[in-house]
Amino acid sequence: MTPSRRVPAARRIRCSRWLVGLTGVACLATVLVPKPATADDEIVLWHAYRGEEAAVLEQLVAEHERETGTEVELLRLPYDAFASKLAAAIPLGEGPDIFIDSHERLGDFRHRGLVAPVGDALGSIKNYPPKVLTAVTGPQGGFWGVPLSLKSVALYVRTDLLDPGEIPSTLEALVALQPTLPEGAYALAYEARGAYAHAAFLGAFGGTMLTPDEQFGFVGPAAERSLEFVQSMIASGAVPGDADGALVTNLFRSGKAATAISGPWLANDLGSEVPYTVVVLPNIAAADGPMRPFLTVEALMLSPTGRTKQHVRALARHLSGQAAAQLRQQRARTISARNDVEPPTNDPVLRAFADQASTAVVMPSARAMRSTWEPANRAIRRVLRGQMSPQVALESARKQFDDVRRPPPPPASPTPWLIALGATLLLGALALVRRARDPDTQAALRASLPAYRYLVHAVFAVSLLVLAPLLVGAATSLFVGRPDTGYFVGLANFYDILTARGGPLLATGSFYIVVLVTLLWTLLNLVLHLAIGVGLGLVLSRPAMRLRGLYRVLLILPWAVPSYVTALAWRGMFHRQFGAVTGLIHQLNAWFGTTLEPIDWFARFSTAFTANVATNVWLGFPFMMVVTLGALTAVPRDALEAAEVDGASRWQRLRFVTLPMIRPALVPAAMLGAIWTFNMFNVVFLVSGGEPDGTTDILVSEAYRWAFTREAQYGYAAAYAVLIFVLLAGLTRLTERVGKGAQL
Repeated sequence: MTPSRRVPAARRIRCSRWLVGLTGVACLATVLVPKPATADDEIVLWHAYRGEEAAVLEQLVAEHERETGTEVELLRLPYDAFASKLAAAIPLGEGPDIFIDSHERLGDFRHRGLVAPVGDALGSIKNYPPKVLTAVTGPQGGFWGVPLSLKSVALYVRTDLLDPGEIPSTLEALVALQPTLPEGAYALAYEARGAYAHAAFLGAFGGTMLTPDEQFGFVGPAAERSLEFVQSMIASGAVPGDADGALVTNLFRSGKAATAISGPWLANDLGSEVPYTVVVLPNIAAADGPMRPFLTVEALMLSPTGRTKQHVRALARHLSGQAAAQLRQQRARTISARNDVEPPTNDPVLRAFADQASTAVVMPSARAMRSTWEPANRAIRRVLRGQMSPQVALESARKQFDDVRRPPPPPASPTPWLIALGATLLLGALALVRRARDPDTQAALRASLPAYRYLVHAVFAVSLLVLAPLLVGAATSLFVGRPDTGYFVGLANFYDILTARGGPLLATGSFYIVVLVTLLWTLLNLVLHLAIGVGLGLVLSRPAMRLRGLYRVLLILPWAVPSYVTALAWRGMFHRQFGAVTGLIHQLNAWFGTTLEPIDWFARFSTAFTANVATNVWLGFPFMMVVTLGALTAVPRDALEAAEVDGASRWQRLRFVTLPMIRPALVPAAMLGAIWTFNMFNVVFLVSGGEPDGTTDILVSEAYRWAFTREAQYGYAAAYAVLIFVLLAGLTRLTERVGKGAQL
């Protein structure tokens, strides 16, 4: 038997160093080394389809691969994140060659350089109606998309609640059927608080969301009359006033709504068990005209890289061909954008959507259209909640639109900045040279070289993943515009933020009001996290308590569930009409004979802020409880027994023995919790959404809006991020000083 050889310790250490070094180099190589360029016969296609639409797309792509031998990589992304993913990937050359999206985003995509003219990928323009071609035509001409399908809202009718042959021809007559419906059912359900659904009412009264010269159009007598009409329907009890898409689906599917205004996507959620049909939207007698919803054209779009690939254009022609359109219409039940593909006569749903598309208004694809949604949605919600009159709310929305679209600051000279940066680097280099000549420094450096060998890969990783993004973000805050066409403006973004963009410093949405809301949000959550977490930790640490393990597992569950899932669940609980809190109020009224009214949680700052805090406390207290339980295990038993022998009460033992001993563990946990809460985007965005009127937004959600919902003003959003970093750094240092002072 061969005796084993022992490797010397020094050699093992050297091998470990080499392994650590090689691991670090490999990690950096995977990040720094660019991926090989995609070959011309390899195509990457992004889409947001689901269900049958996704299945049809996969079938068409498979057919194209068999016929041409071209490999196509399909990637499905959530619709809400689709545009942001494109904006992040395409400029870096990592995005798709071709993607499917709605035409109204073309203006924004053109501005960001995410799309290119489709050229011969469109085929013959004779195959498309003029209205459809207008949707994908750029302001200077040329086609920027290959139309696939048409989508608009129409009227869904439950045939078990309304006779299809007796559907009223006017919306007023439909609302008048409310007394004849079963108890708890609505005559009509639609997303009343959303501007997209309201566009059909606005069009009936002759209004528009965006004027031809790209000004805010949702203002004036027509817009006011449309809001007053919706108000009257909600006041009659025939329409739920605070419905979103999920609620509309649930009401119609469960038979609690006789009709619903929605698009083809609702049919995918109904299934075959729901008896329904689809008809064209009725007229509005008060407007003396039909409802005119927006028409959306789904189109294939080419990225700048994909446009140069012949196989990409061939794939676009295949996916938009007549045979592909017929297949989509048969299986996915979407109206084709081609004029040589007629909807089947034996399918009333498709026929209704086709008839509705013929009268719908093509949604503007100008970049300014993306800026209308936020102020329009806020104005609609203000009016429907009775907070403002239509005239005042719409005028306020117009001012918000104009503020977002105001011209960017003028360019500034980077010369003084470059001189200051050069001088700083020179002084830093001189200081390093002077220090390197110091004999003591040289000796300390030589002694530390073995330690630096272990840290070099970590330094590279931290620099690449932490320091580099911070520096890039700080540099971005000094610019405006796209990365390839932006220009230097110096501190202009910071000046606009700190001066409230020229408005009142304490107006709603100003930086100072948002800072105060953020500080209040952080402080209140931190206090509740500590109080509840420490209290539960003390209770669960008692040895005499039975089922401690079970209680600990149950109380950690809120922390284990993803925060966005919890946030959506709590938002549903706070719904005014159908939430669990409202159900509890109704139950209390039944038990005690009270007359408590349901709370419109998101109509006032106090209640909306309370809903946010309640959700975040539910998410945050388990962390503090776990930290407390861990810290309590380190409290020596003999110290507590000695205090008890000396006559200390239970409260005195807690105050003078236990809490001082667990404080070293709680202080860093509290600081970490404060940083998490300060930047808790999920809860604020998903629960209150900033309502009412953006008053519950915190700094990070406000920065998000400037980056992704207000014409992609990345420089302005980056300036917010820099200010957030400065505030957090200052608060952390202040907390450290206070903690040291308290210990002394």
